[in-house]
Amino acid sequence: ITRRQTPPHGTVSKCILISLSLYSRGCTDIVCCILFIICILGYVAVGILAWSQGDPRKVIYPTDSRGQFCGQAGTPLETKPLLFYFNIMKCASPMVLLEFQCPTTQMCVEKCPDKFMTLLKAYSNKEDFKYYKNFCKEGLDGLTVTQILRSGLCPAMLLPSKPFTRRCFPALGQKKGGEITVGNNSTFVDWDGNTRDAKDLVAGVKNATVVIEARQVAMKIFEDYTQSWYWILIGLVIAMLISLLFIVLLRFLAGIMVWVMIVMVILVIGYGIFHCSMEYVSLKSEAGSNVTLKDLGFQTDFSVYLHIRQTWLAFIIILAIVEVIIILLLIFLRNRILIAIALIKEASRAIGYVMSALFYPLFTFALLSIVIAYWAVTAVFLSTSNQPIYKVFNETACNHSRKICEPANFSTSSMKAECSESKCLFAFYGGETVYHKYLIGLQFYNVFLFFWCANFVTALGQMTLAGAFASYYWAFVKPDDMPAFPIFSSLGRSLRYHTGSLAFGSLILSIIQIIRVLLEYIDHKLQGTQNKCTKFLLCCLKCCFWCLEKFIKFINRNAYIMVAIYGKNFCTSAKDAFFLLMRNMIRVAVLDKVTDFLLFLGKLLIVGLVGIFAFFFFSGRVKAFENTAPNLHYYWVPILTVVVGSYLIAHGFFSVYAMCVDTLFLCFLEDLERNDGSAERPFLMSDRLLKVLNKKNKPEPAE
Repeated sequence: ITRRQTPPHGTVSKCILISLSLYSRGCTDIVCCILFIICILGYVAVGILAWSQGDPRKVIYPTDSRGQFCGQAGTPLETKPLLFYFNIMKCASPMVLLEFQCPTTQMCVEKCPDKFMTLLKAYSNKEDFKYYKNFCKEGLDGLTVTQILRSGLCPAMLLPSKPFTRRCFPALGQKKGGEITVGNNSTFVDWDGNTRDAKDLVAGVKNATVVIEARQVAMKIFEDYTQSWYWILIGLVIAMLISLLFIVLLRFLAGIMVWVMIVMVILVIGYGIFHCSMEYVSLKSEAGSNVTLKDLGFQTDFSVYLHIRQTWLAFIIILAIVEVIIILLLIFLRNRILIAIALIKEASRAIGYVMSALFYPLFTFALLSIVIAYWAVTAVFLSTSNQPIYKVFNETACNHSRKICEPANFSTSSMKAECSESKCLFAFYGGETVYHKYLIGLQFYNVFLFFWCANFVTALGQMTLAGAFASYYWAFVKPDDMPAFPIFSSLGRSLRYHTGSLAFGSLILSIIQIIRVLLEYIDHKLQGTQNKCTKFLLCCLKCCFWCLEKFIKFINRNAYIMVAIYGKNFCTSAKDAFFLLMRNMIRVAVLDKVTDFLLFLGKLLIVGLVGIFAFFFFSGRVKAFENTAPNLHYYWVPILTVVVGSYLIAHGFFSVYAMCVDTLFLCFLEDLERNDGSAERPFLMSDRLLKVLNKKNKPEPAE
């Protein structure tokens, strides 16, 4: 502003440019800024406290009856990574074992037993008893079988077992007739010497089959990633290059690119319909293809669904509906599309002057990664900062059952004297100190600050980009009236003056998100109930708060733009933005959303092109790639990864475009209300927008 004399008819532009400078602003929402800083300091204190009290080993390693970690490096149990249960029949299910303790002795072992064996038979054979000792406590010398069992030093018998989640579970199987087996035998002698069917063990491991299948699928998926990670990386690089090329082409050929994009999206969807129709017809003569998805149920091998005609019919219907919707929107909104194209052209020019904005999402992504990592680490340390709690476990009636005990002096305690068969075993991690009593509150504080910080980072990105693009719009002579480094100037201005406004807006959004999380938690806890009234009420509340969250995000986004332009506080900016949009409701509902729709088509086009290429490459449908493509268990794994990654990459690039369009759109509305095209108050919008809107600036009167 000080370098050159702005023309008289640029008075409005000059005032707004001064407000966009670093020297004409004051701090906004100072109270919220101070509150946010105090909460961040408290968050750091919670992290330090959690890191000093927590022990992540409790998550990594299983714990025996003494509270020791199996397989922990640098301890005597380093070579014993697996947890063995003396009597697995006392465990309700393996899913319970993942979190809670069974009322039976557990010890760390080097490997799981692989044969049937009873203590009575093994005791009479030296070699067998030597093997049996691997699953017993110390101090067996000189004791009889009765004394060993009475003292609980050894299990009564061993079953063939397999390790799962570092725990030994019976190796259950199934014969062709459906008969359950354990170690290839349909019967076994239990801990009391009775002959029992192997199916009786299912009660102790009933959920293991589903979990093991899921684990096997996870291992296959992991193997697929190891075989195809570099091809996935190449696909993501291609998506990034296409996105960047698309942005560059929009800079010079915005109008042509938009129409080409629309046509290509229609053609890509049309090709998808044609391909699905061919697959549907080709499966007509294939046996079993007429099975419905309902009869098929859930299958871990998703390729099975591709051999069902109903799957391809569903694809055809979905794609056809999308195609019809797009065509109808293009027919009825063709005039608005012309204005949207002009707005996109203006956004392309703005990005051309602020090219560094395209790489700003990387900075936002880095900050979000730090926030997520800090939250995750703090949550793990908080959840593992409890102390080991030991309780009395017994098989007979006992008044002290499930009471807290101390294993060091339990053998001489009154509890042991009254209940001779009871044991003091590790139960769980807890504590009675002030820290442990408020541990749930600290976890809630960790979650709340995570939402607040994540929303703050997102808001900072929105305000930074809005300030940079607003300086472009209101500059009378571009780029002379723009800051030398618009992004850095806007970032510094946002942090220096408007941290409180950013914290205020993100706080409101975080409170709503926390309420939504609590509603989801309550809904999860009430899943077993049959109260339809409660379910209906929860459903309504979740729907209302979902809508409220979307509305607040919309208000916040536009409020940040107004804060970036005028430097007012959050509430005033939100009010001004809201009423400005309400006064131009038709333009907002049509023009802005049409622009968002066109940008969405751009993302859809990029994802479609990369997804089709990935499908033909990884599925081996193209003979030229048969020897190049890796051999995979599930070829949909890399395809889905490439598609999702491509969408995120395209979304990163187009989010800058969307923020630019939204900023220019608000500036455009302000321009229409502030100015009338006269010499004293000329429109600041580009000639293209003036032409599309049938408006023009009047020439200056001759002197």
